[in-house]
Amino acid sequence: MRILVDADACPVKDEIYKVAWRHEVPVTIVSNQHLRIPAHPLIGRQVVSDGFDAADDWIAEQADRKAIVVTADILLADRCLKAEATVLSPAGKPFTLQSIGAQVATRAIMADLRAGAVGDAIGGPAPFSKADRSRFLSALDEAIIRLRRAS
Repeated sequence: MRILVDADACPVKDEIYKVAWRHEVPVTIVSNQHLRIPAHPLIGRQVVSDGFDAADDWIAEQADRKAIVVTADILLADRCLKAEATVLSPAGKPFTLQSIGAQVATRAIMADLRAGAVGDAIGGPAPFSKADRSRFLSALDEAIIRLRRAS
């Protein structure tokens, strides 16, 4: 088992480290720039090129049924789910095969709306909250326990 993190804009890296240390699960921080990570044998770093979707491509190639992927990217989540990975958003909401189709469609609709919007007519996601952080901690803990039981 391992945790793969789409790390460039991930707001819960510290929480991932804490849960990973408690459960002794290796973590790979994937980014297209050098990010600071704790000096710990369970925490690794994969710096990819700055090419479009390079981090997503690397994560999708590594994803399998023993991986937990943390990402806010709906298209990456879809790719990882198809590889049978467990996928969580930084807000602690799991991506599932049952919900991902609607999420991909909503993403496309919102992109179209933003493309036609003038000024600030269409906002982005809600600000990240303490409740999101707490939900993420619980969801990651539960995902690790569930994968351990399954193997």
